[in-house]
Amino acid sequence: MRKPLLSNRRSFLYASGLTASLYCNPGAFAERLMSTPAQTEGPFYPDHLPLDTDNDLILINDQITPAVGQISWVSGRVLDRHGDPMANVTVEIWQCDASGAYLHSGSDNRNKSDQNFQGYGRFLTGQKGEYLFRTIRPVPYTGRTPHIHYKLKQGNKPLLTTQCYVQGDPGNKRDGIWSRMKSDKHRAALTVPFREIPNSPVKALAARFDLVIGHTPADA
Repeated sequence: MRKPLLSNRRSFLYASGLTASLYCNPGAFAERLMSTPAQTEGPFYPDHLPLDTDNDLILINDQITPAVGQISWVSGRVLDRHGDPMANVTVEIWQCDASGAYLHSGSDNRNKSDQNFQGYGRFLTGQKGEYLFRTIRPVPYTGRTPHIHYKLKQGNKPLLTTQCYVQGDPGNKRDGIWSRMKSDKHRAALTVPFREIPNSPVKALAARFDLVIGHTPADA
């Protein structure tokens, strides 16, 4: 029996409500209308997708052993350049596990990979443009600061490939990709706080990462 998707209404409202309470900022919306900067896909987009591709990266199918790492609820909205929500956008994420291994045959330390970490997930946005993942706080590995990769598409139309970074992580300034962004404004658009959820028994974190698409299929 497969695990239930976290995209059910109760789970989504629980996690999105937590992130909304943490990041409610009336002045932030206009700033997010800047198009989210694109970034490299990198070499480790999964070369074979897992059997389980839902939005819970902590548990695989009906397994009961969770992945190693600090549980993090990562959510947000996909908006167009006018600030309107975009429905039916597939949001894909992938990241390394707690030991720095990706779900990719070329990852340096695949022999040390966490077999309980899904490594990849996807979510189809609803009418409000919302998405939600349960994953681990990203960790550094050789040459890179902690980050989560994102790829967005609508049907077969690619919309955006980018990366999400952890605000305040000391590795950011040493990271070649993060530091080479055009401006502080671009870095701020891709760098978000991961904050502890109040009263969480496992000290889970929540992060909100909204994505603004600078063009839509209709513009092409």
